[in-house]
Amino acid sequence: MERQWFVYLLTNYTNAVLYTGITNNLQRRVLEHQKGLIKHSFTNKYHLYKLIWFSVFTSPEDAIAVEKKIKGWKREKKLRLIKDKNPTFIDLYAAAFGDLDSSLRSE
Repeated sequence: MERQWFVYLLTNYTNAVLYTGITNNLQRRVLEHQKGLIKHSFTNKYHLYKLIWFSVFTSPEDAIAVEKKIKGWKREKKLRLIKDKNPTFIDLYAAAFGDLDSSLRSE
């Protein structure tokens, strides 16, 4: 099986802050964010647990290039990217992997 890489965007439940990341295991990585496993991280500080956009790549170099490109964009351009595929900002983690038990979320 060919290895996959994911570029993803997270937000909080008010959609106020955006975070762009990269991983080779989207389910595991988003769950790590949701559980707040890295205590002093940007995502933990701003409660960024909602997966609102992702794209799949077969090459880590391509994924890194897209991640860097998105990180360089202004917020408005990132919002257009998200709204193109997810206009209502639903939590794609819940849609793809099932809802996370609310007791696992750090407050």
